[in-house]
Amino acid sequence: QVQLTESGGGLVQAGGSLRLSCAASGRTFSSSVMGWFRQAPGKEREFVATISLSGGNTAYADSVKGRFTISRDNAKNTVYLQMNSLKPEDTAVYYCAARSGTIVYRTTSAYAYWGQGTQVTVSS
Repeated sequence: QVQLTESGGGLVQAGGSLRLSCAASGRTFSSSVMGWFRQAPGKEREFVATISLSGGNTAYADSVKGRFTISRDNAKNTVYLQMNSLKPEDTAVYYCAARSGTIVYRTTSAYAYWGQGTQVTVSS
């Protein structure tokens, strides 16, 4: 089992940057595909980015490609989401998620473990 704790959210002006972190407990982090999702008020939770076990394979939603970067440090049991050129439409609660296995997925149903979320608010 994996327990996930996100941090790094906050209020930022449009064009600014934030770095989210997700610390994982347990010994299975290095064998877990990790993902970031987000949910805006009144909307469904949506895929943002995912990263493979070694970090060599990543995928992004079209809406964040070129602006966001996902990375992981298996020695620290932590996955990161660097968010640059933030836009008001990026405002949401951001969730970290984990799944066992080696295949990266973009769907929420593929991930068994979730953090509590961290709020990101981008002002115009």
